[in-house]
Amino acid sequence: MNDKKDIKKEFESEEMKDSFDNNKEEGQDIENQYDDQVSEQKDTDKTEILETELQKEKDNFLRLFAEFENYKKRTSRERIELFSTANKELMTALLPILDDFDRGLKEIEKSSDKALLDGMKLIYSKFKNTLIQKGLTEIEVKQGDAFDADIHEAISQIPAPSKKLKGKIIDVVEKGYKLGETIIRFPKVVTGS
Repeated sequence: MNDKKDIKKEFESEEMKDSFDNNKEEGQDIENQYDDQVSEQKDTDKTEILETELQKEKDNFLRLFAEFENYKKRTSRERIELFSTANKELMTALLPILDDFDRGLKEIEKSSDKALLDGMKLIYSKFKNTLIQKGLTEIEVKQGDAFDADIHEAISQIPAPSKKLKGKIIDVVEKGYKLGETIIRFPKVVTGS
């Protein structure tokens, strides 16, 4: 009987040992699966974090690139504008001389000295052509044109000689000029009331 008990104990102990080993192996498998899942989740979390950071950096790069492009366009536009109006101060200083030439030519035309008139016209045309080459243009204003406060400067108002000239330009006292598209001197006019 003792043998039976011993055999039974031995059998039970081997069964328990096998069962324990199986349970241990199953536990190890479960633990390995859990570790794999945790590792995969950590990798997934890291990947998501890295993708989010990459997207943020891409957005920052695109913004910076767009700002740089805008900066280039703005500085290019400013440079072109600067070149087109770089002579503004000089042109403004030369306009009274141009006016004096106009007045001088009108007075010389009254005299009988043809050679003097031709010489003055030659000098005047060279001077005026040089200014035109540098971008100066005269603002065309005639008697009867509509008065526009954005373009003209009214220095006085007189009673209109006719109803047609009411609110219109009657006389141009001083010519106006533009340098490129910028008005550097507004034409001074007399309007009819």
